[in-house]
Amino acid sequence: MTSDPADQPTGTAQGSSAPSDGAGGGPLPGITVLAIDHVGIAVPDLAAAIAFHTTVLGGVLAHRETNAEQGVEEAMISYGEGAQVQLLAPLTPDSTIARFLDRSGPGLQQLAYRVADVRAAAAAAKLAGIRTLFDEPRRGTHGSAINFLHPKDAGGVLIELVQPAQ
Repeated sequence: MTSDPADQPTGTAQGSSAPSDGAGGGPLPGITVLAIDHVGIAVPDLAAAIAFHTTVLGGVLAHRETNAEQGVEEAMISYGEGAQVQLLAPLTPDSTIARFLDRSGPGLQQLAYRVADVRAAAAAAKLAGIRTLFDEPRRGTHGSAINFLHPKDAGGVLIELVQPAQ
């Protein structure tokens, strides 16, 4: 069985946890959060999840793609002005999302923040002792550049850093 990237971060922690009380006086230099980009939800059946979010909740299917590198089929559902939900279904039984579903069942998988520069944000996080899941950004939805902050260093939440495609 392949290990889950969330269990094997690549950044090196310099302390037991990241600052969590806001006492630092502001964001880390290098991390410029522009907005909450989306909330990711792991689902076993993408078509059923799309139907629920569009029919029952009134969202609009804004984008759908297969991301073989991440091992997912995904759909972005838009609500109103800017709010988005990313539905993630596994492509293979050993993908990260399949392991998440096996371990936790369907549900919230990550919270994504839009950043100005994903490389700079990940580097700043690493300097502060916050582990990242990847050494280099990966391709995300619609050609974006992404990386993740380890949930053990981010209050139990898998944080995705998203730099939209140019």
